[in-house]
Order: sequence, then C-alpha cells, then structure tokens
Amino acid sequence: MAKVHIVGAGLAGLSAAVSLSRSGKQIVLHEAAKQAGGRCRSYFDPSLGLHIDNGNHLLLSGNADALGFLREVGAPDDALIGPDEAAFDFADLKSGQRWTLRPNAGRLPWWVLSPSRRVPGTRARDYLAPLGILRAAAGKAEGAGGTIGENMECSGPLYERLWHPVLLAALNTEPRDSDVGLAARILRETLGAGGKACKPMVAEKGLSYAFVDPVLATLAKRGAQVRLGRRLRGLDVTDGRVTALQFSDGPEAIGPGDSVVLALPPWVTADLLPEVPTPLEFRSIVNAHFAVVPKPGSPLVLGVVNSLTEWLFAYSDRYSVTISGADRLLDVPREDLARQIWGEIATLGNLASELPRWQIVKEKRATFAATPTEAARRAPARTRHANLVLAGDWTATGLPSTIEGAIRSGKTAAHALMCADTPARGAA
Repeated sequence: MAKVHIVGAGLAGLSAAVSLSRSGKQIVLHEAAKQAGGRCRSYFDPSLGLHIDNGNHLLLSGNADALGFLREVGAPDDALIGPDEAAFDFADLKSGQRWTLRPNAGRLPWWVLSPSRRVPGTRARDYLAPLGILRAAAGKAEGAGGTIGENMECSGPLYERLWHPVLLAALNTEPRDSDVGLAARILRETLGAGGKACKPMVAEKGLSYAFVDPVLATLAKRGAQVRLGRRLRGLDVTDGRVTALQFSDGPEAIGPGDSVVLALPPWVTADLLPEVPTPLEFRSIVNAHFAVVPKPGSPLVLGVVNSLTEWLFAYSDRYSVTISGADRLLDVPREDLARQIWGEIATLGNLASELPRWQIVKEKRATFAATPTEAARRAPARTRHANLVLAGDWTATGLPSTIEGAIRSGKTAAHALMCADTPARGAA
C-alpha cells in the first residue's frame, strides 16, 4: 500500500494525518521532538509543580475546523470549557472599571443598542468602524488590501477597549500594521456570524488532553505509525518527485506511489525548499504562570486594558497571563516581568502582593508577522513537486497563526494530495 509520510507532528501535521487516515491512507508521522503537539502541547514544569501549556489559547465556538477536528478524534466532553453564551469579561486596570461584552446569538447585532451589553463609554454607531476592514478586504487576495490602520480609525474608547485587544490577540501583530484581509476573515467568522460563533472556550485541562492525546489514540486505531525524535535534514528529488527523506538517523525511501506532507515551521521549510515563499518576520508571545489557586468566581478569561497583562486565565490550579506582540519584552529579565505581572493580578483580584511560584515562557517566533508583506509571502499547499504538499498555520489559509488556521491547513494539504491522486474525469 502506498504511504503518506507526514513530517511534523504539530496540529497542522496531526490534522493532515487524521484527514488522510480517514480516507484509508497508510500514514507515517515523523517528528523531531520527543513528543507530538508542536506549539500546542502540555508539559510538567518543575518550578511550578504543575502541568502547563506552552502557550494559552482561546478558541471560539465559530472555530468550525477545530471543533470538527475534536469531534472526529473523540476528544473528551470537557476538552474545552466555557460559558453557555458569548460573554467576555474585561477590566481597566487604570480606572478600575469592569464590564462584560455580550453579543446576542443571531447575526443581526442588536446587542450594540444595549448599553449593558457593550463597552462602557461607547455608542452604537461606533461599532460600524470594522465595516471599513470588510470593504477593503472584499475580493482582495491576502496582502493586497492594505493595513487595518489604513481602513479603520484606530483610536478612541472602543478601539482601545475592544478592537485593539481582540485583534492583537488574534493577529499577534500591532493591529494598525496588520493585514486587513486577515482581520476581515476573523471578523466574518466570529462577530460577523453572531454571538453563537463567539462563545469563548479554553482547554482547562491542557492542550495535550484536549487535542494531542485524542489524535494519537485515533491514529493508532487507524494503523498510523508515529516516529518521534526524527529531524529532517533534506529531501532527494528526481524528475519532479520526492524520492527520499534524509533524516538525522538515516534516509527514508519514498516509493513511486508515496506522498509527503511537510508540516514544518516556515524557517525550516525555507531551508529545505528555498524556492518556496515563506514569511520572514515573526512576532513573539510571552506567557506567565503563577501557582496560585484562583478565587472562586474568578472569570475564566479576563481581558485587561491599560496594563502589561492582556489576557488573564483563571485555571483550576493557577493564574496564567498571555501578552501578544511581545517583542519589546524579550530582553526584560524574567523575574522583573513576573513581579510586574503578578502585581497587576494581585490588584485585579485583591490578592497578596508577595510573588508566588512563577514561570515566564517567552516564545520568540510564536507566529508570523501578520502584515500585508508577510501575508503575501504565504505559500499554497501545492508545490512544484508532484507528491509533496505543505501544511502549517503560516501557509495560505486566509487565517492568522491560530489553532483554527493550523487545523485548516492540514485539511487543505490532505485535500490537495487526494485530488492529485484522483484521475481527471475522462482520463484513461
């Protein structure tokens, strides 16, 4: 039986493996690390004495590919938790003001007419501002519609208290400089689809519990092979087809009917396939974890403005903070960051100011920079090699670097391979 070799066991590679194994393909999954999951994984941190994720991730009920993926692999019912309705808690650290944003379920956004549902200090007509983003992106390719700042007013209470934190979290790039097409896709698939698509969900028991473990169990049932600790060093190509994969522990022959999915970071892909366009600029994310059991009634997710803290997660055994577009913080000493962030958490939650056990995780190249220039450098799934396709949240998914984008890229790569295997109608 012909094999599909998938190189990279992050969510993109796992998504491709699930899609291809469903169609009866024999799957061999290769991963350089000693565990699957890539940036979507959990691990035990000895300094905290807790299992944590390498990064906090917020999903929404409109993330159809991610939720469909979880259903297919039989993820536990408590893989993702969240409120029964679209509700987002916010706090302004400077003023002390708090509010809850509550979009209504349907597409017609009557919620903006209700002061109790919208951002304090804003008017209903203020919420028309994103229409400029949608108009600019209509019918345009990624990277061709300009920036958000060129198509939307990036100032005022609503921008500072809603659009800036939401778009920064989704794009991991300063919104003013970000690609308008990526922003438009986010808006269309979430707020534009109504509150039913905006219910927040968190992997409270960890990303590995929610995503990775169920996938590996499903792949094992479908007869897939998973080979960890195998780093790809190069590819052999003959007559437009990949004929061998050169791993650190030896070559892997690619038979005449075999195919390859590369689900690797863009900088690794660029080294292996210099002809493939890839993003060249990246943005960092800083996550902070504190071994303190949150107070009862603490919001599961709290957006914070006028602070270093941007999103505060109250897990059952810890507080965690995510700061996006965090290049400015990479050279700040970790303990200084921990003290400042904890001081903000203590103020928000009326907690003791003494610094508890903590961990700071700096992900230098967390995502590609979501600017028009970098968005235009995203490669399609197909390559010039007949039996080779690409996957990864950096490929041309139409979405920024998110869990939804990674899973969608794996599905796209699988579809491209299956279409290549299908003879054209009327062919002999």
